[in-house]
Amino acid sequence: MDAFEKVRTKLETQPQEEYEIINAEVKHGGFVYYQEGCCLVRSKDEEADNDNYEVLFNLEELKLDQPFIDCIRVAPDEKYVAAKIRTEDSEASTCIVVKLSDQPVMEASFPNVSSFEWVKDEEEEDVLFYTFQRNLRCHDVYRATFGDNKRNERFYTEKDPSYFVFLYLTKDSRFLTINIMNKTTSEVWLIDGLSPWDPPVLIQKRIHGVLYYVEHRDDELYILTNVGEPTEFKLMRTAADTPAIMNWDLFFTMKRNTKVVDLDMFKDHCVLFLKHSNLLYVNVIGLADDSVRSLKLPPWACGFIMDTNSDPKNCPFQLCSPIRPPKYYTYKFAEGKLFEETGHEDPITKTSRVLRLEAKSKDGKSVPMTIFHKTDSEDLQKKPLLVHVYGAYGMDLKMNFRPERRVLVDDGWILAYCHVRGGGELGLQWHADGRLTKKLNGLADLEACIKTLHGQGFSQPSLTALTAFSAGGVLVGALCNSNPELLRAVTLEAPFLDVLNTMMDTTLPLTLEELEEWGNPSSDEKHKNYIKRYCPYQNIKPQHYPSIHITAYENDERVPLKGIVSYTDKLKEAIMEHAKDTGEGYQAPNVVLDIQPGGNHVIEDSHKKITAQIKFLYEELGLDSTSVFENLKKYLKF
Repeated sequence: MDAFEKVRTKLETQPQEEYEIINAEVKHGGFVYYQEGCCLVRSKDEEADNDNYEVLFNLEELKLDQPFIDCIRVAPDEKYVAAKIRTEDSEASTCIVVKLSDQPVMEASFPNVSSFEWVKDEEEEDVLFYTFQRNLRCHDVYRATFGDNKRNERFYTEKDPSYFVFLYLTKDSRFLTINIMNKTTSEVWLIDGLSPWDPPVLIQKRIHGVLYYVEHRDDELYILTNVGEPTEFKLMRTAADTPAIMNWDLFFTMKRNTKVVDLDMFKDHCVLFLKHSNLLYVNVIGLADDSVRSLKLPPWACGFIMDTNSDPKNCPFQLCSPIRPPKYYTYKFAEGKLFEETGHEDPITKTSRVLRLEAKSKDGKSVPMTIFHKTDSEDLQKKPLLVHVYGAYGMDLKMNFRPERRVLVDDGWILAYCHVRGGGELGLQWHADGRLTKKLNGLADLEACIKTLHGQGFSQPSLTALTAFSAGGVLVGALCNSNPELLRAVTLEAPFLDVLNTMMDTTLPLTLEELEEWGNPSSDEKHKNYIKRYCPYQNIKPQHYPSIHITAYENDERVPLKGIVSYTDKLKEAIMEHAKDTGEGYQAPNVVLDIQPGGNHVIEDSHKKITAQIKFLYEELGLDSTSVFENLKKYLKF
């Protein structure tokens, strides 16, 4: 729930309909800090939209290929600013610290920093806390000071390799929290923002299956946790000086099938960002009188983008969907009303429809789907359909704005997002029902969704494509083995396809962290046999498959290239064997493995990748692509 490391999209209406990615931006003390070109800059808040800015650091000094600023933190008294810098082709990052003066100068740089925050100690000295990441594992916490009293020391190391560590500064800057988590369990330590050199205080020792996150207001801790029944998130509170679990008092509970997306704390209010029954809500809780105001948000909205905000009177945020750029909204506490950004109204609101349907899985569970198509589309059964799925780690299916998705809808495609079990759209239990020895529930859900779409007149198998990235590849690969007749084509990016061999290799950086999701086939025969039932690589057989386009990254540490290559080779052999048995006239499917350079996991904005995938889909479905690429040029800068 790190609302700070975000990428915001901005709609530019003149002179062309282009969508630009805007990097990290922070407001502090009357200034806005952001990236301009290849530089870290700041400008006065009222001049932020002009070219009147001060250059603080030139990123080219780091000798990196196309660097960008991923995150910015300003020290409390604005003597220093820290920025985390990355490149598109690597997950490695560098944190630079710039001393703010008449002539700003880089004071220090730290490699492989994951999260970082500033606090000020009793001597009015700025202290930077940061976590160090090695091989995708984040276990060490450091603190550093600069200037005449320069020091840098490690003061915490997590010993359990299945946990990772990240830092979060409470909204009022009173406490720095050290969050130690794996997929199902967490533990939080508090560092007093007024005396950061004192030993941290443990809130509650880790209890298997208990997750909790901490905010602070007026000497009270507000704790978002799943402790107790039902095991969904609820809001509890306790005095800051008695933080242990036996002192937690229930403060607010969520409705069933509710996903808590985020929480924001203000002086007199707590704001919860929620997803309930596949629709978005904001709950505003008055902390003085415990009043609750629930606001149902526009039905076109599919996702929140949080705003870093220090204004105690307003709560700004953005709403977005896969085919509509983000739009600003502000809840004003004094008026008790939600205000919508005025101005340019996106034409997509009139030219497209968003539907929310449900499919019945084999065990009777209702599986939500979100569907987009053009308003004036006739005979939807003859339109191409692109189905999206993820279903892992309790994470929601990504539904942020993507210009290529908008272009597809404009060109007549139907987009369907299947919120299967294993994801987090309906809360923690939805995830629990699709992990470990319940992973096949997600596959059954996906099958039911596609059959329901076809049954209700949305496209047909010969015009249906399926797409996923990373862990979503497990369900896609499994469906290609079990029900290939439902699909014509598949696109995958950095897909996880060899679950069994990957989870048995403890030398890989994420294997130990992911035992809670997939199981431990090395020591548990039940887990091993269950994984064999659905693992895409293990279940390839001679049969007809849909055509498949796979984008992989050469040095991807999260999903090793070796497993993807092995899958592709085995799949091609099975297809050839099936073609031999079928005889002349058989049209074998195409299998394309596109290996990109670099060590990143998923490069969402790669124009080369987007173009290759769309070209593949149009060719496989036998569609005319003339207009789609012309329209795509309006949105992407080639």
